[in-house]
Amino acid sequence: MRFRSERDVLVEALGAAGRAVANRGGALPVLSGVRAELAGDQLTLTGSDLDLTISVEAQVSGETDGVAVLPARIASDVVRSLEPGKVTVAVEDDEAHITAGRFQSAIRLLPADEFPRLGAPAEDAVTLSAKDFADALRQVVPAASADDARPILTGVLMTAEADGLRLVATDSYRLAVRDLPGQSVLREGQSVLVPSRALRELERLLSGTDEITLRLGERDATFEVGTVRLTTRLIEGEFPNYRGLIPSSYPNILTVGRDALMDAVRRVKLMAREATPVRVNMSSEGLELVAITQDVGQAHEQLDGKYEGTELTVAFNPEYLLDGVGVTPGDEITLETVDHQKPAVIRSVDGAEFLYLLMPVRV
Repeated sequence: MRFRSERDVLVEALGAAGRAVANRGGALPVLSGVRAELAGDQLTLTGSDLDLTISVEAQVSGETDGVAVLPARIASDVVRSLEPGKVTVAVEDDEAHITAGRFQSAIRLLPADEFPRLGAPAEDAVTLSAKDFADALRQVVPAASADDARPILTGVLMTAEADGLRLVATDSYRLAVRDLPGQSVLREGQSVLVPSRALRELERLLSGTDEITLRLGERDATFEVGTVRLTTRLIEGEFPNYRGLIPSSYPNILTVGRDALMDAVRRVKLMAREATPVRVNMSSEGLELVAITQDVGQAHEQLDGKYEGTELTVAFNPEYLLDGVGVTPGDEITLETVDHQKPAVIRSVDGAEFLYLLMPVRV
């Protein structure tokens, strides 16, 4: 195999494919590499840890077709270190020779015949708005758990709703729900559980593109964005009954400016050390944020707001509160509560497509 490419094209392709490369102990050694396949002027780079696979197509000046597996990290580091311009990659025996200007290197290859054969994606495909889907991922994915001990909660539920697609994630402390009306992706009643790790990588790919293609198989999902294809295994199991977590009505509703609330929480939480919550005191006069940590200090800030309900104090994890307010769209939001123990819901005044539920902290 031999080809020439612009350095920046190769850096971008190696970086994208390399994000799926296995970096955990116990994985097949060959999975630490990126599989490179050249056919004419099309170079396809693939990284995989068997759960997540990312393939990238790049246009190069091909000379000799072939297949090789390059160690992902060293190949990416070498190419990134080069000056902008043409780079030549030539595979001879068990080495890849990378040259640019006066620079020359030889990298030992991994055995290409040991790289797993990856199945073809499902044929049925649907097209989604990349912007809308990226917004939904930004709002929902952070609420998924990072604890592999509970794999179900590390996924994002994609489920069919009457008028479109719904994305749901929870780590048992907060819950994010985003609706995408008019996006007919799944059959009525169908749902799939997609690993949040794969969706975080997908979110990186969606900037600057208009459309995303989704192909759903029985055990995997494939997302195609431009020249990049991301395939992930679906998580098997039953997602929690999230609907049962959302109270049917809220007697207390606070309406407040989104940016003002975020700024105030950021200031007050500076005194919320050692898992100290921020208390939200709500009354007809508006709201007051309070954080008190023994041996550190305390902070208070009052905000204007419209409150309907009985006087109430609810305590929240400040980071989770900020996460929810930060991804809720619009200039004004509502904080809807039942009492100091039941879940609270954050919504936008401008629309009902997103909901963020937050468990209070007992104090």
